[in-house]
This record gives sequence, structure tokens and C-alpha cells, in this order.
Amino acid sequence: MKKISLFVFALFFVTFVTTAQESKTTQKTTQQGHTDQNKFRQMKDVLATPNDQHAASGAPGHQYTQQKVDYVMDIRLEESTNKIYGDEEITYHNNSKDHLTYLWVQLDQNMRADDSKTPLTVSKGINGARAFVTTADFKSSYMNEKKGFGYHITKVTNDGKPLSHIINSTMMRINLPEALAPGKSFEFSIQWNYLINDINKDGGRSGLETFPDGNKNYTIAQFFPRLAVYNNVEGWQNMQFWGRSEFALEFGDYEVNLTVPADHIMEATGTLQNEKEVLTNTQRKRYEQARNTFDNPVLIVTQEEAELAEKGSTTKTKTWKFKANKVRDFAFATSRKYIWDAMAVNVNGKTVMATSIYPKEGNPLWGEHSTRAVATTLIEYSKLTFDYPYVKAVSVHSERQGMEYPMICFNYGRPDADGSYSDRTKKGMLGVIIHEVGHNFFPMIVNSDERQWTWMDEGLNSFVEILAELVYDPELFATNPTKEITRYMGGDQSNLSPIMSQGDYVKQFGPNAYTKPAAGLYMLRKTIMGPELFDYAFRTYAQRWMFKHPTPEDFFRTMQDASGMDLDWFFRGWFYSTDVTDIGIKEVKMLYLTDKPNEKTLKLKEQYKQYFDNLGNLVYITDKKEDANPNAMDAYVDGNSVPGYIYAVEFEKPGGLVMPIIVELTYADGTTKKETFPAQIWMRNDTVAKRIFASSKEVVRIVVDPNFETADVDISNNSWPSKENSKFDTFKDKMSK
Repeated sequence: MKKISLFVFALFFVTFVTTAQESKTTQKTTQQGHTDQNKFRQMKDVLATPNDQHAASGAPGHQYTQQKVDYVMDIRLEESTNKIYGDEEITYHNNSKDHLTYLWVQLDQNMRADDSKTPLTVSKGINGARAFVTTADFKSSYMNEKKGFGYHITKVTNDGKPLSHIINSTMMRINLPEALAPGKSFEFSIQWNYLINDINKDGGRSGLETFPDGNKNYTIAQFFPRLAVYNNVEGWQNMQFWGRSEFALEFGDYEVNLTVPADHIMEATGTLQNEKEVLTNTQRKRYEQARNTFDNPVLIVTQEEAELAEKGSTTKTKTWKFKANKVRDFAFATSRKYIWDAMAVNVNGKTVMATSIYPKEGNPLWGEHSTRAVATTLIEYSKLTFDYPYVKAVSVHSERQGMEYPMICFNYGRPDADGSYSDRTKKGMLGVIIHEVGHNFFPMIVNSDERQWTWMDEGLNSFVEILAELVYDPELFATNPTKEITRYMGGDQSNLSPIMSQGDYVKQFGPNAYTKPAAGLYMLRKTIMGPELFDYAFRTYAQRWMFKHPTPEDFFRTMQDASGMDLDWFFRGWFYSTDVTDIGIKEVKMLYLTDKPNEKTLKLKEQYKQYFDNLGNLVYITDKKEDANPNAMDAYVDGNSVPGYIYAVEFEKPGGLVMPIIVELTYADGTTKKETFPAQIWMRNDTVAKRIFASSKEVVRIVVDPNFETADVDISNNSWPSKENSKFDTFKDKMSK
């Protein structure tokens, strides 16, 4: 084996010295200087400087602080007018080191107000699909018909006195009577109401769905004025809500009283405080059974009971009382049409309730799968992050929604009228439930700034969603995210945005914010880092930042800090650019063992005689078949182990991204061997990489990235030989017979 090592060393020495000799003969020229553009340079030029709140390791710094906001609310839903009325008392805790002279409150419902500027940001023309509009859209767009949406703020008070404030579209500034000092709190009240939008007619992330019989399904969120985030990264995160980029919110404690028609069934963020007042004895007994049932959902309200309820109506009301601590938001759903089921989930010894509420239009699909999908999500996400800390997770069915809030989410996926459904409908429904329930982890607990960096919640969540879906139904969700993302990445560059772009202006929002980040993380885990290193680092990030506000730098730094891997090359390329992967085989040369040194080697031996003498016995490599001597090594090793076939492979990289080179060799006997070279093979040369493959068996096929692991956008250069009817095609025909 020692002689084999000397042989390989001598081969590379000859190559190196020959190259050095040739470079000396080139004519000296004066060249312009350049800056470091190496793909492996560190990211210090793009990452924010670490500080005492966001440490260089990616962890919260020793001076990390964040604000806290508590809400006490009385909410009344008026079914006859589809209006919602609210009185809220807000306690703002200033945990920062700063004196605050004003507070910013988010008014998300103003995005659809009659004077909203959101519609004016859309470029419209009469062409293609826009050659027709609904009559309602025509009235609002061209006849200036007012719909009456948006907040009506009736009071803003402090200690019973009017409080100075100004509304700027979807933001309201509260002018404080005096600066709020560090460690102090400020209490104030807001009274408001608004007209609820019909989701299917008016659009929206929350609202109501109207059924043909006049019954309604209310899925209500972004319904109350909420405090914006204040921190040392953005100051006040008071960017306007244009309708796409979601929410940056503070954690706090909630006490919410929800008054709705007395025949409604309801679920909401938090723990129900008055079961005896709002549930029947039968419903309470069934729910208690569900608390101890871990294998199948228990029906709390059956379909027969829901169908009976939806035939009536009432002017009487009932108040449901919920409390939730350490949550960043609050949402609820209510209707007389709801079927209700639940089951217990064991999350590392803690019992969590998985729950679904849905109209009969969701069955049989929802009864069969919704709550089970919730349970799978809680278990699988907890494995890769932290144990789910809340008491429950609720899936609510609405025809066209997919939206998330703490402990509750609204999801689409409706069978046909006869109850039948396709695999596509089932897959869509399961996918949206797992995705939206998964948002409890990102960003409801790992509380990133969605308004600024959509990928930090959608991308990370979409990645874990892939793993959870494979557990729930591996056949239905069989996927290769890195292969599927190539169509997007290989598209028109003028229609692409880097992942690290603010969500409102990115192009192709879905691929940019969801699937490309998810595919990148999938690739990191499967191909670049390996599950053991990746999972530990990813879990470290999640646990470091649960119930806190991480930045992109915190994620990038933690993934490297906890794994011991330099990933700057990957994050810079995948997240900060629209470069693509394209690695191919440029040339393959057949080499042979020989006992005859060529002229260059003879000259080198003469010039470096002492060095060559110290190497001992040598064999030589030639590209001339006529000089081959397959027995050249027989005197030094067992002849059976001598590689009689040697291939010099030159790889090219037309794409801008650096990635590992994954090579699969297929031998003449049908066996295969895979070898992976880390991305660092491109460190010293960004365009060409060379490797030598030696084997005792003939290689009939060489393929780069055979399993589509690196998102290669052009596989036309991935194989050797590349021509049809090649030796490999003949080999395949022979093997098939």
C-alpha cells in the first residue's frame, strides 16, 4: 500500500512541477488588480455586525431585550350586520433601554379600507385575463362604489381621557403624554368596529364564508389593533401592510371575551375558561374522553348535530372566555355549522390537544384526516425543534384559506358535493394543514420579522413541512425539492429575486419565499451537512430563539456555530443571489499504466534527480494506449488490486453557484460507485475541477449528480459519454437481455 501511495504522490508531483515549468515560460504581463470575489469569502460584508443583543455565535446576546404587550378584550360579533365590535385595554411594557415618546399600532384591516392605497400599487391593463372583471370589481374600480371596510376607531384613551394619536393608513401612532422610561409600563384603551369581508367575494386572509342557505363560517384574525415590534434591529417595525408581507408582533398575555350567537361552536387561541357556561354536558363529557384518547379523534359535535343546528338561528348570544399567555397574536373561528373533533397527542410526555372544527362540506375528508394531520405535525416538528409548548393546536376548515395564528389556523381542501375527492385535493388539504399548524413553531414561537423577511417563517416552515408530510403519507408526498426547484431557478433572470429581499417587492413570491429556501435547507441536510450535524444546528437555532425575535444573521451564524461547518459560501450563493447550479463533465481522458516515462518526465527526473531518487520505485502514467503496460505494478503489489483503468475527468461549472460534485461511476459489470467531493473543490478555481478515478474494472458511464441533489438546472452536460448509441447504450442493451 505504501508503494501505491508513492505512485499517486508522484503522479501529482509530476503534474504540479510540469505546470510550474510551463508557467515560467509564459510572457510576463502587467494585469489590473481586483477585489476578492472568491465564492468562499466570508460574509462579513453582508451580515450585520454582532452586538450585545445578537451575538456573533447567532445566540441572543447577554443584553438581549424585547417588549411585552398584554391585551384584555371584549369582542362582539353581530351576525345580522357582519360587523365586529371591540373594546381592548392594552398594557405596553418597555423592557428596552430606550425612552419611548410614542408607540406604533398596526391597523391591518385598513388595507382594504375605501381609501386604501394598496389597490393603487397594482399595475393594471385591459389585456389577457384582465379583459374581464366581475360586476362587483367593476363597481368598486370604475364607479367608485364604497364597500365600507376598514377600522372605525371610536375611542383612544388613557385613564379615561382622550389620547393623542394619528392614523397613517395601516399604522397608528400613539403620542405618549410623557416619555416611557425603561422598565415602565403604559396602559391605554382602543374602541373600534369594522365590517367583516366575505373571503370568497372580497378576498382577505380572514373574514367570513357565506353558504347558499345563508349560514356563515367566521374565521377572524388581524381583527384588533395590535402593537408593532420595537427592537434594536429595526427600531419600530412600522412598515405599511400592503397585503402580502405578514406580521411582526410582540409576545404578551391575553384575556379575551368573545360574544357570538348562542348556537355557535367556537375555537380560539388559548384555553377556554368557562366550559360549563358554553358547552353542554354531553360536549364536555366527549371532550374529556378526547383528552384521554391518543389513537383516534373523538367527536365532540357530530355531523348530525351540526346539520340540525344549521337549520336554525337565534338572536340570543353566548360569551366564550379564553386566556393565553406568551402568545404573539390571537384569532378565533365561529359558526353554527361546525362539526368538532379532538384527540390527545403525546409530545415527550406532555399531553397536547389536536382539534378540528369544520362544516359538513369538509367531510368525509376532514373527519378522516384533519386532526390526525395536526397530531403528526406537532410530533414531527417537535423532534426537529423543541417540544410544542402550548395546550392545543386547532385546524379550521374554510373553502379558500390557508393562514396561521397561535394555536389555530384556517385551511382549505374541500371534497366535491358528493363527498368524493381526488388525490390532488387530499394532498392539498393535508399539505396546507401541516404547513399552517407548523407555523406555530415558525413564526408563532421562533418569532421572526415576517414583514421584512418572509423566508424566515415560510421557508423554514416549508422545509420542516416536507419532513412531516413524508411521515404522514410517504407515497402521496414523495418529492425531491432540489429537483423541483430547478425550473424556477433556471428561469428568466429578470423575473427572479434573491431570497434575501423584502417580501413586498420580490418576484414570484411563492418560489422565492417558500420553495427555494425549503429546497436549500433540504439540500443542506441531505447532501452538504448530513442529518446529524444539520439537525443539531437547526434545533439549536430553534431553541435559542423560541419566544424571541431572531434575524437572518442569527440563523446563518447558529447553523455554522453549532455544526462546525463553514457555510458562508452556501448562504451567500443560495440566499443573496439568483445564481444557479450547473456542473458538468467537460472532458474524460483514458490513462494507462506504463513503465516508460515520457519526455517531460525524463527532463524532470534529470532536473530534480535527487528528489526522484528518494521516491524509490516508480511507475508512470500515459495517455498513449500503445505505451500501456498493465503489468507495470505487478512487481510491487498483488496484481488483482492494480487499477487497470484510469480516467482523468475534467468538470466544468457554467453556473454561478458552487456545490459539491457528486459523481456516480457505472462499471461494465453493472455495479456502481458514488463519490462526493465537497464544494470546497472549487475554492482555488471557480470554473474547472479535475479528478482521477482509478479502477480495476472498466467504467462505461460517469454521471454528475445522478439523484438531483444539487438543483442542477442543466443536466445536458452531466453525463459521459454524452452521445447516443455510446458504449454505455450498448452496455444497457446487453444488460437488459
